[in-house]
Amino acid sequence: MNIALPAVLAILSGAVAEGIVLYFLLSLLAESGAVGKNYLGHDIPVSAGISFPVSVILVFIVYMLFSRYEPSFSTYLTGITAISFLGFIDDMLGQRDTLGFKGHFGALFRGRLTTGGFKALGGGFIALFMALSLSSPGSLASNWGNIIINTLIIALFTNMLNLLDLRPGRALKGYLFFLLLIIGLAAGEVNWLLLAPLLGAVLVYLPVDLKARAMMGDAGSNVLGLTLGYYSVIHLSWPCRIGVLIFLIAMHIYTEKYSLTRTIEKVPWLRAIDQLGRSNENG
Repeated sequence: MNIALPAVLAILSGAVAEGIVLYFLLSLLAESGAVGKNYLGHDIPVSAGISFPVSVILVFIVYMLFSRYEPSFSTYLTGITAISFLGFIDDMLGQRDTLGFKGHFGALFRGRLTTGGFKALGGGFIALFMALSLSSPGSLASNWGNIIINTLIIALFTNMLNLLDLRPGRALKGYLFFLLLIIGLAAGEVNWLLLAPLLGAVLVYLPVDLKARAMMGDAGSNVLGLTLGYYSVIHLSWPCRIGVLIFLIAMHIYTEKYSLTRTIEKVPWLRAIDQLGRSNENG
C-alpha cells in the first residue's frame, strides 16, 4: 500500500486527537492552578505539552485497531511518555535558582539534586534505553560506540529544544525545521507512521503557543527534542549522525556562554522567523 494516504490520515488523526485533548487540558490546568508567568509576566497554563504523548497514544490505539502498529513503536512511546513526565515534574516543582548543565550537575556533585538535575539524569537514562533498544542483545559488546553516539544525540537533542523554548512558537518552529532537515538528509526514507501523529499534534498546538494561550513547558519541549534525536538515530547514516552530534555539542557549548535569545535578536533573518506568527501583544 502506498504510504502517502496512511501518513496523511495519521497526521489528521494526530491533529484531531490534539485538538480534543487540548480543549479539556487547558481548562484543567487553569482550574488546577497549574499556571505560571511567561516572559511578559502574563499568567497562562503551563505544561500543556503533556498533551503530546496522550495524542500519540490515541493515534497508536487506532493503529492497533487497523493492524498498523509496529513493535518498535513501543520504545518510542515509552521514551516520549517518560520524558514528558520528567518535564512535568520540573515544570511544577522546578527551582529556578540553578540553570544550565553546569549548574545542575554542579549542584549534584555537591550533594543536592535539583529538579533540573533529576530531569537531566532521567533524560540520559531514557536516551540510553532507546539507544540500547536499537541493538540486538548479541551485538551489544561490539556496538558500544554506536550506542554512545546514539545516546548522546537523543539526550542533547532533548535539551536543545528546551533551550529554544523561551519565546512563543520558537521551539515548535525549531522542531519543524529540524524535522524537515532530518527528512531531507534521509532522502524521505523515514517511517512516516512514526512521525505523523506528533506532527499533526504540533500543527494544532502551534497557534496556541504563538498566541501565548499556554506554555508547553519542559513536558512538551522535551518530547519534541527526544523525538528529533530518536528520528535522527534511526533514519540517518553514520556520517550524518556524527555531523548532528557535533552541531548539538557546539550549540550546548555556545549556550552555556551566550544568550540564544540575544543572538536571535541580533540577526535580522533569525529575528524575522522568530517573530513570525506572533501578535504585538506577545512579542
